[in-house]
Amino acid sequence: MDNLMFCFQCQEAAGCKGCTKRGVCGKEASTAKLQDLLIYTLKGISLYSLKAEELKLKVDIENKFIIDSLFATITNANFDNKYFIEKISKALDLREFIKTSLKSAGIDVTSITHDSAHWFGRTEEEFLSKAETVGVLSTENEDIRSLRELITYGIKGMAAYVEHAYNLGFVDNSIFTFIKEALVKTTENLSADELVALTLECGNFGVKTMALLDEANTKSYGNPEITKVNIGVKNNPGILVSGHDLKDFEELLKQTEGTGIDIYTHSEMLPANYYPEFKKYPHFVGNYGNAWWRQNEEFESFNGPILLTTNCLVPPKDSYKDRVYTTGVVGFPDLKHIEGRKDGKVKDFSVIIEHAKKCAPPTEIEKGEIIGGFAHNQVLSLADKIVDAVKSGAIKQFFVMAGCDGRMKGRSYYTEFAEALPKDTVILTAGCAKYRYNKLNLGDINGIPRVLDAGQCNDSYSLAVIALKLKEVFGLNDINELPISYNIAWYEQKAVIVLLALLSLGVKNIHLGPTLPAFLSPNVAKVLVDNFGIAGITDVENDLKIFLG
Repeated sequence: MDNLMFCFQCQEAAGCKGCTKRGVCGKEASTAKLQDLLIYTLKGISLYSLKAEELKLKVDIENKFIIDSLFATITNANFDNKYFIEKISKALDLREFIKTSLKSAGIDVTSITHDSAHWFGRTEEEFLSKAETVGVLSTENEDIRSLRELITYGIKGMAAYVEHAYNLGFVDNSIFTFIKEALVKTTENLSADELVALTLECGNFGVKTMALLDEANTKSYGNPEITKVNIGVKNNPGILVSGHDLKDFEELLKQTEGTGIDIYTHSEMLPANYYPEFKKYPHFVGNYGNAWWRQNEEFESFNGPILLTTNCLVPPKDSYKDRVYTTGVVGFPDLKHIEGRKDGKVKDFSVIIEHAKKCAPPTEIEKGEIIGGFAHNQVLSLADKIVDAVKSGAIKQFFVMAGCDGRMKGRSYYTEFAEALPKDTVILTAGCAKYRYNKLNLGDINGIPRVLDAGQCNDSYSLAVIALKLKEVFGLNDINELPISYNIAWYEQKAVIVLLALLSLGVKNIHLGPTLPAFLSPNVAKVLVDNFGIAGITDVENDLKIFLG
């Protein structure tokens, strides 16, 4: 294999083909290989674990391990080789533990055949050598490879949402079982048609997973409310929280009460401002900055420490590196890491709190407010008003512009598209794609803001619930009869599971950009086009003619 690595799981894949020497995200070739090997060992664990489930043996320790491991391989989550070496070693130990349990139950484990179930190594050199043979390109058939990776990236995104729900005490074992089954099936000699069916099943479980997380978030912190969020700063030292994990955010808020430290959200943590349970903390003062890729300038000017709770980490500059803390599955060499919860206790954020006390207040980079909190419960409470606006013609069309933001210059398209939309249209959004237009002065329609932000990327589920409710209210037979168009931006694997979830709900004619995924082979892309009307984007003027035509 001539490539030092091969990775094409995100929108930044070099040349829209794949990164072969170093990830555009900053991932080293060795890290990419270790991530490939970790995924491979998870397939072996899953094979034995499913057998244990079938026999109703109590071997449940592997579920959380598999979820965390999948999450750690998502783009921009973990860049630390040491982390992956430890994970692979633990995976091998866990696999042997399950094998031993099966043997004790009288099962002949030699009958469970797959290389990932039998491979064993211990040193970093052995890991890297084995990784050479099990990466993405080890599947020679381009279409089978494309479908296997599409499924793998879908379950990676699903694992992220499962992990957040798990942290809040919400678990659905059927989702764990599906993830393990899907991992194993990517090793089997399935036909393209069988893999397409598995892809749609992945979408079904994506809906189930996002519904579980929605339940976890709302039962823990209340239903999001329409909220005006401060984007300026105050005079106290602060801690900036980025990522997605609301449990981490809650525990940090509690531990900083009365310390004189203000708490700010960044990027995908912005929707924390919408939850009633968090609003009771007076030292939670608002949002600082924009989407994840602006970290290098915004972390610099924040002055205080930054807590990275999930993926979306940009390799930090030396000038602020000493102020960045990671937790959960996030990792980067030499950054300080806050350990996970043990024995039912909360995470200990005392180190970052003491650090914050010694820092200057944030440097103000903007002023004013932005509005959000339009998750399904809030929007459905406005259903009559929205329906009246549609029936009267005040609202002609909704545009779902959810998904991810990114560094690519062409993403200015989404700002220009939002600005060019007719004034009788409303944008439904979720995820960090909103930062391309949530600070524009687009006005409102009969008191309904023209940008309705449902929350994080996982809250795209809210947009589906809203669409299904509107279908019911208008008495339509098909969700695609609604005046809703989909112009979605993607970047990483959580956007993949959101896309598959929408397809499983029957949504068609989704436009996906700024580029179509590099991991879609021409034949697989054709299946998506022919069956679901998936399309890319061109330019604002041409695309508006398509959407409004």
